[in-house]
Amino acid sequence: MMFELSGEHETFRKVVRDFAEREIAPHVAEWDRDHHLPIEVVHAMGELGLFGLVVPDEYGGSGADFTSLCVAIEELGRVDQSIGVTLEAGVGLGINPILAYGTDEQRQRWLPDLAAGRALAGFGLTEPEAGSDAAALKTRATLADGAWTINGAKAFITNSGTSITSLVTVAAKTGADEVSTIIVPAGTPGLVVEPGYDKLGWHISDTHGLTFDDCRVPEENLLGARGQGYRQFLTVLDDGRIAISALAVGLAQGCLDVSLKYAGERHTFGAPIGSRQAVAFQLSDLAVSVEAARLLTYKAAWLKDAGRPAAQVKQAASIAKLYSSEAAVNATRIATQIFGGNGFMEEFPVARFYRDAKILEIGEGTSEVQRMLIARGLGLPVS
Repeated sequence: MMFELSGEHETFRKVVRDFAEREIAPHVAEWDRDHHLPIEVVHAMGELGLFGLVVPDEYGGSGADFTSLCVAIEELGRVDQSIGVTLEAGVGLGINPILAYGTDEQRQRWLPDLAAGRALAGFGLTEPEAGSDAAALKTRATLADGAWTINGAKAFITNSGTSITSLVTVAAKTGADEVSTIIVPAGTPGLVVEPGYDKLGWHISDTHGLTFDDCRVPEENLLGARGQGYRQFLTVLDDGRIAISALAVGLAQGCLDVSLKYAGERHTFGAPIGSRQAVAFQLSDLAVSVEAARLLTYKAAWLKDAGRPAAQVKQAASIAKLYSSEAAVNATRIATQIFGGNGFMEEFPVARFYRDAKILEIGEGTSEVQRMLIARGLGLPVS
């Protein structure tokens, strides 16, 4: 059994880490304070090949494995969660639906710019009254005269309102018991991008509500087969849960890194606080949870890359996402406590980490949903 990434993965990790520490870390506090997503950094991430990792070369990507994407997300998330989720959502929710279900014409039209970081895409699933209960969505699309007319509203859609957003893939009811997904290009008449949310965390990430008011797109903008939308977005979310788990691992590792440094520098009663058993034990527990979260995450990524059965990947994804997200939230609590009063100050990164962590237990399937899915995977008759 092997419990380490390949040499190629580790070399790639160093490239992304160097980029994050050079291009992101010095500016992230300012971007967070200003609620500003720097598009030039998105372009730079594209030039580094991050958005095109899982995209085949015929569509402008490098055709790397899913594990490589997780490595990139972890390393970006170690410095800042908002930048990490911009990549995670840009690939997992923006690129993957088109890559998995699009026609060759749709892929040729949209993927090259998305893979290059010249454009971003959103995934319109969540609604004001349909979050965990995704089947309750109310957005509707009717087909007439060769066009879909979409009416409804979406909530909390990442990468949906940037200056380089090119499209949103929308889940909509196309029949009484039928859900389909439809590509809606940015700027389509009837698509209204609502003002950005005033969020607790992820201040740099672009997040908007969307309203569709007789929004018309061509019939050929249907993504995949009609009526397959529910199955499509469940598969997309399975992959996304592994990626969110990698984001959580990055946050937990970031907490451990800054806490270890602070514990060696901060002195009380004539000695560094890291010499105190109370602090040392907290850091030991944090190290254990980081290691466990990383192993669960990369096991799930390996299962996906190895082409293991979908049910096995789904179970591993939910286990990794549940454990890693809750470990990340706990990591920020430990780190903030170790920093003491300084941990409550925005000038220290643990304050931003603390604000950013909670959404990890909510987005792409709450902890409650993950427990339900895991129970089903165990054969329990959970409703």
